[in-house]
Amino acid sequence: MNKEIDLSLTSYGKVKDLKYDLVALPWGATEPHNLHLPYLTDCILAHDIAVDAALRSKERYGVRCMVMPPVSMGSQNPGQRELNFCVHARYETQKAILTDIVASLYVQGIRVLVIINGHGGNCFKNMIRDLSVDYPDFLIATTDWFAVLPAKDYFDAPGDHADEVETSVMMHYHPELVNLAEAGEGNYKPFAMRSLQEKVAWIPRNWQKVSEDTGIGNPKLSTPEKGKRFASAVADKYAELFAGLVNESIYQ
Repeated sequence: MNKEIDLSLTSYGKVKDLKYDLVALPWGATEPHNLHLPYLTDCILAHDIAVDAALRSKERYGVRCMVMPPVSMGSQNPGQRELNFCVHARYETQKAILTDIVASLYVQGIRVLVIINGHGGNCFKNMIRDLSVDYPDFLIATTDWFAVLPAKDYFDAPGDHADEVETSVMMHYHPELVNLAEAGEGNYKPFAMRSLQEKVAWIPRNWQKVSEDTGIGNPKLSTPEKGKRFASAVADKYAELFAGLVNESIYQ
């Protein structure tokens, strides 16, 4: 089944005679994740959850989804780009990538695309608004997998980068890529200004002034069981979303 829905693994011979109802596009980043997770954590987790969702959408709803290889070009905060091998992709770069993907899928007959975002610095809304002008009959949705459900309902002390959430989900999918003994504590400093703490305004955080080990949130309480429970619940939500986008009316 995976070879029918995961473009990273399959061949043209497996898919050329199949009809696909929609495409899922995992999108992450290339950046450090504390001291114990891979640079491509955001890509890996977004991809694996998308694959789980695609499997469930086919089994439960008869909706066939193709999961694209993840895009690794993420938008970074100041203080991240200076870290070894961290790559910052500008808005224009990300928009060009998304535009080329949409243009290619459109001529192939695809009309529904769901971006499964795994990196908090990415924002696709204005890109999608522009693309909806150029492709009015192409539906593009964007979603952050880590925000689909309240993390506090599944974890003891969730943070927002290389924390208990990402570490637990990685331990579920790829335990061989995680060594908690190497992890930093993920200590971080909030903004000093009250207005910024209260989110009266937004500015990008300077990562090297915020975090000691690039993490935000302690990963030490992570377990594969927590990761499985959360990832499974998110994949269920996505499978339902995929089926709805294909079979249901969007507006009343």
